[in-house]
Amino acid sequence: MNANSLNTPSLTRRMACWLYEGILLFGVVFIAGYLFSALSQTRHALDNRPGMQAFLFLVLGIYFTWFWHRGQTLAMKTWHIRVVDTQGRPLSQKKAFLRYLASWLWFLPPLLLTWPLGLPALEIAVLMTGWVLVWALLSRLHPGRQFWHDALAGTRLISSR
Repeated sequence: MNANSLNTPSLTRRMACWLYEGILLFGVVFIAGYLFSALSQTRHALDNRPGMQAFLFLVLGIYFTWFWHRGQTLAMKTWHIRVVDTQGRPLSQKKAFLRYLASWLWFLPPLLLTWPLGLPALEIAVLMTGWVLVWALLSRLHPGRQFWHDALAGTRLISSR
């Protein structure tokens, strides 16, 4: 075990934080979706779908960039996890945004694969779950036991206790 991995939260704790973040994001996405629908006068869920997706991508980008720039989201506070750059300093907004873009590697590959195949929802869910598990387990291969999107963005997760 190297010095960097001593302060790295366990995979279990990181994944628990990730799951909790997803629950909190349900509220963020719900409110943002409601706001978009009200402002765009969208009456049906499938109307203006690309616009809604772009708006949610922007809202989530602002959410994560803001909180990661400050060091942690609410879920990260709960699980005593902090995001820093490779030197242990707080993230700049640029680095936080880069981490946001790189974090889409959790979802983008299976989503891009399902698009041309026209898979049913259940198969998409199975494919997405399998990819998330593989992506999480791949962090065990990183020398600092960090997620690969952190390695790409030049960031790392540390315990804040």
